[in-house]
Amino acid sequence: MAKQIGGFIKLQIKGGAANPAPPVGPALGSKGLNIMEFCKQFNGRTQEFAGKVLPVVITYYSDKSFDFIVKTPPVAVQLMEIAKIQKGSSEPNRVKVGSITWEQVRSIAESKIVDLNAFTIESAMSMVAGTARSMGITVKGESPIKN
Repeated sequence: MAKQIGGFIKLQIKGGAANPAPPVGPALGSKGLNIMEFCKQFNGRTQEFAGKVLPVVITYYSDKSFDFIVKTPPVAVQLMEIAKIQKGSSEPNRVKVGSITWEQVRSIAESKIVDLNAFTIESAMSMVAGTARSMGITVKGESPIKN
């Protein structure tokens, strides 16, 4: 018989750095899950992404066991890394804080397409470019996306 799903918990945790402090401890503790077991498993799985923010979806069951899926880093985090900026613009339509190329947009889209709801690389690139635009990052060059 399959386990009965109790619910889902969505968190963003730095790779290899999960600990019982907030946000992990309170989120898991309120559901009665083993916090240290999650931290050990998460840190073991995300050693190669040390320091990068990773979204994780934890599925917990009625018998207090859990599974989790680690997703790729958010597009905004990847854009800030590539553009070498600390944060996006407070007025993205007026103040530009950085720039990237279409090749960099393509590399982000290729790494993130599994988590986006896009079927083609062009539509994923369009989503990444839109995120960049909303952060005040300009995309240099001629757009390879066909309308």
